[in-house]
Amino acid sequence: MKKLIGFGLLLTTLAFSHPEDKAQITVPLSFDHYYTLDQVYDALKALNSAFPQLTTLEVAGKSEEGRPLYVMTVNNPKTGAPLDKPGVYVDGNIHGNEIQGGDISLYLLDYLLGNYGKNPEITRLVDRTCFYVVPVVNVDGRHHFFVDANTSSSNRGLRIPTDDDHDGLVDEDFPDDLDGDGNICIMRKKDPFGRFKTDPEDARLMIPVKPGETGEWSMLGEEGIDNDGDGRVNEDSEGYVDTNRNWGFDWAPPYAQNGSGEYPFSGVGLKGLAQWIAAKTNICIGWSFHNMGGMILRGPSRKGLGEYPQQDIAVYDYLGKQAERIIPGYRYLISWKDLYTTYGDSIEWLTASLGVYAYCAEVFQMQTESFRGAAEKPEAGAPAEEGMMAMLSGGITDRERIKFSDNLAQGDLYKAWKAFKHPTYGDIEIGGWVKMSSRLSASFMIKDLVHRNAMNVIFSAKHVPEVGLEVTEIKPVGKNLYRVRTRLVNSKAIPTMSYLAQKTSLYPKDMLKVMGTGAKVVAGGLLTDPYRDQVTYKKYRPEVQFFVVPGFGKVEHQFLVEGKGEVMVKYESQHAGKLAKTGVLK
Repeated sequence: MKKLIGFGLLLTTLAFSHPEDKAQITVPLSFDHYYTLDQVYDALKALNSAFPQLTTLEVAGKSEEGRPLYVMTVNNPKTGAPLDKPGVYVDGNIHGNEIQGGDISLYLLDYLLGNYGKNPEITRLVDRTCFYVVPVVNVDGRHHFFVDANTSSSNRGLRIPTDDDHDGLVDEDFPDDLDGDGNICIMRKKDPFGRFKTDPEDARLMIPVKPGETGEWSMLGEEGIDNDGDGRVNEDSEGYVDTNRNWGFDWAPPYAQNGSGEYPFSGVGLKGLAQWIAAKTNICIGWSFHNMGGMILRGPSRKGLGEYPQQDIAVYDYLGKQAERIIPGYRYLISWKDLYTTYGDSIEWLTASLGVYAYCAEVFQMQTESFRGAAEKPEAGAPAEEGMMAMLSGGITDRERIKFSDNLAQGDLYKAWKAFKHPTYGDIEIGGWVKMSSRLSASFMIKDLVHRNAMNVIFSAKHVPEVGLEVTEIKPVGKNLYRVRTRLVNSKAIPTMSYLAQKTSLYPKDMLKVMGTGAKVVAGGLLTDPYRDQVTYKKYRPEVQFFVVPGFGKVEHQFLVEGKGEVMVKYESQHAGKLAKTGVLK
């Protein structure tokens, strides 16, 4: 790696795809703004160009609108082929509006590559593992989120045309940026019978009226007009197939799961990505980055699937509780139990179909936008969220958030109300939270968010199986007969095969084989007590043993070998690679 130019001095520039944008992509990357889709593409190409020895850039498929879905593999070929090492899978931006995952993925790549050969921990990690990183799963969604006017929560799904309002037309009534400011905000209208009134603490906000009070405002929903003349507004925008409800395990039709699509993997880019992932049989830990709530979620995704085996839960707990320490304020939770039930989501597919320990990270914490002193308590009488939003908001009210916007973002997160003449509603006002708010950290907070989440991935990557093989004894026990003992030790938390994968026989267990040109294995099995010579011998083919090395654990075997000369002990594991040792019978 001495041939690589120093990280701090390296300057690889590629122009953005938009000719009007004069900025340049540089390596190392900066994380003081969110990258558009074209900038993500250019950043991946810049990293690949700067670190060709360590990276491979591939297209796993193309989206509904023909955009490439890029995957970057980080592997040092000098220390082994990718499939011969434990694999770490990371993706982001599975929902079009949840853009932080793309930037976390880029930061992870930039950090791993830029620190290789400099930081011993990172160098060793890259040498012994293989990273597969998909910064943007929903490439059309990310593109349109930046280019089009949106709310912070719109433009989530795949661009599969859908007749949402059942009028025989598809995608004909999007929200409309009526005031041309690049955001889809909220419309309100003066109305004494409305359900809201002006907040006495801040005239920009509204609070619900109490029973018997006179109203002041009616909320009319997001900016838009009745484009198709059916008497409804904004009811048929981009076709809603949810990118995280369309995976091929435990999928359910739309009447059971909204946004699931007509069939599993009906998203063409999603299908291509799934096929690409399925071929990477070494993946043992996976992370998918979403954007709301400050949560580290594990499955099951619904109660009916049943709880994972206790040994797997121990692994999830070890990594999940450490994640809470790495990212203050995040909570380690169970998807169906602590959030909601889902069908056909990506981490359950990874877990059940590929035997991967998989997590979903919801990265934005609304409580980071608090605006109160150390001794201050929440304002008495402040409008409070209820139910799910109360959990996601962390108790932060709009009053606090607007003060945060005023004082830390100089008002950029909230649009003041302005009058507008609507063709249907007449005199209205448009205002409220802008696109780049509410689910997205302010730009000055991006670096901390992406760094902490990337460090969490790195911690879990350090705990992919790391197995050492020893031939602990070769001892003569009779004429031309030897006792050979082996020990396999896994020094990390993740076992060589998940217990759920063992339960369903998802793929072959680890294999240990003893062989030699002048030797024959006459007995072999699991050594349960080396001090009392207790062995569970295998009846057939004793020279081949199948097993799993547990996390922070060991497995020992004993073989009785007849013959003379050199014997070889070979170990192969789908998730822990290949090892070999030799010994001599003499």
